[in-house]
Amino acid sequence: MLITCPYCGPRDVIEFTYQGDGNRERPDPASQNFEAWNAYVYDRLNPAGDHNEIWQHSGGCRAHLRVVRNTLTHEISSVAFVRGEHTSTPRRKAEGKS
Repeated sequence: MLITCPYCGPRDVIEFTYQGDGNRERPDPASQNFEAWNAYVYDRLNPAGDHNEIWQHSGGCRAHLRVVRNTLTHEISSVAFVRGEHTSTPRRKAEGKS
């Protein structure tokens, strides 16, 4: 499966780490509502079709990406940065320096 990082271009899925369901909302960290935390940690949907997921390009630019992937065909219909536009530039070795 190829994921097209908006910054690095098409890359093999081995460069990415799945970070979870992109539709889940985390309870307030100060909340002591055990039912809400239990649901957040343990309840999972198993959708058939397009699914919003969070992936990190851990073997590349390290950006977090919002990926819409069809769970039946693994076809990816969109990829975007989780936090808007990526602002960092790639690190390159300065020419002529070791």
